[in-house]
Amino acid sequence: MKHKWMFLFLRGICGSAIGVTLLTSFACAQDTLTWEQVKAKFEAANPALKADEINVEEMKAEEITAFLRPNPQFTAATDGTQLAPHSGVWQPLVGTQYQGNFSYLHERQHKRELRLESAKEGTQITASQHEDLERNMLFSLRSMFVQTLSAKAVLDLAKADLDYYDKIIDISRTRFQAGDIARIDLDRIELLRVQYEAEIETATVNLRTAKFQLMQLINERTPVDRFDVTGNFDWSDVVKPLEDYHQIALDNRPDLRAAIETIQQSDTNHKLAVSNGSTDPTYSAWATYNPSFNNPNDKETLGLSVSIPLRIFDHNQGEKKRTLLDIDRSRNAADAAKAQVFDDVDSTYEQLRSNIALLKPYKEKYRDQATRVRDTVTFSYEHGGASLMDFLNAQSDYRVVQLAYVQLVGSYLTFAGQLNLVVGREEIQ
Repeated sequence: MKHKWMFLFLRGICGSAIGVTLLTSFACAQDTLTWEQVKAKFEAANPALKADEINVEEMKAEEITAFLRPNPQFTAATDGTQLAPHSGVWQPLVGTQYQGNFSYLHERQHKRELRLESAKEGTQITASQHEDLERNMLFSLRSMFVQTLSAKAVLDLAKADLDYYDKIIDISRTRFQAGDIARIDLDRIELLRVQYEAEIETATVNLRTAKFQLMQLINERTPVDRFDVTGNFDWSDVVKPLEDYHQIALDNRPDLRAAIETIQQSDTNHKLAVSNGSTDPTYSAWATYNPSFNNPNDKETLGLSVSIPLRIFDHNQGEKKRTLLDIDRSRNAADAAKAQVFDDVDSTYEQLRSNIALLKPYKEKYRDQATRVRDTVTFSYEHGGASLMDFLNAQSDYRVVQLAYVQLVGSYLTFAGQLNLVVGREEIQ
């Protein structure tokens, strides 16, 4: 029995230890997100984007207000309350006249319909502007995402360089112990290790900073050590002709669409201004009970009237002229927006093309050459066939070439994201 209780006690301790280990592992696990997951989090949680989205809903609510009819007017009145002449005594309500009046303003020339049309076009413009805000914020988000991937690549490169250099230090210590190199050469090699350590620290700070900025955009509260992203850190030389990107931008840029929609709204507003210059009659009807009439059959009466304002001076001339001028202003603004679209596409396309032109020789030639030179000189140095200076120069050249390639890939991904920005949709993943 004693052994049984001891067994149960030990099993409980082991179970608790395993549970704690699993919980600790789960707590320390990283939340690694892809670009699509980061984008989804951004669209769901970014407060600035959500606030602007509510603005679109507010514009839709204004469509209801724009199409409302004028409220009818009801007036109740009394008159003629007087002393009773036969007694000289105050008798309330004796001989009092009662009247109820109902009136309604009739809007002519399709004013309500034009107000509704203008409000709907305003909603369309606001929705397009919201898409444009999302387009620009997605570019910032993608830039931070690419910057994070670039920082990870630089950190991995720095760690790989340090691992390789540590092997060289081990080889140099072996050669020193064998008497192949002097103590001063070994000291110089060991002292240079601090540069690699500094590069790792700098790359680590840059990575954490990029993560902080990315987490802010998606409103993420995960500890930075648990937050990570993953993606294809590579490039492709497959791009469409420039004219194709021009057409894609013309079809998809929300800011250009908003400018064109503004022309339509300006035209509607001018029609509304003309309509508002017309006369709106007010129809009225009333019923009266007047007990003071001598004719006992003539106490109840009905009446109708039409009130027509005489618009002799005010024909809404100012608004007619202003809205007519606004049509021309909107057309010029749309032309300027279209010219800006072409300029954005042309400049971004050229930057991307230039970046690809720089990347090709690195991928096809320079990286492999730098690796061969470093490995060859390292092998020669290990066997005493190369000087310390030759080895350090080869190692430095290798680091410069590899780092330049990583930075160029990061620039390519940034320019690819910028091309997606200027054409209005994700053409390059």
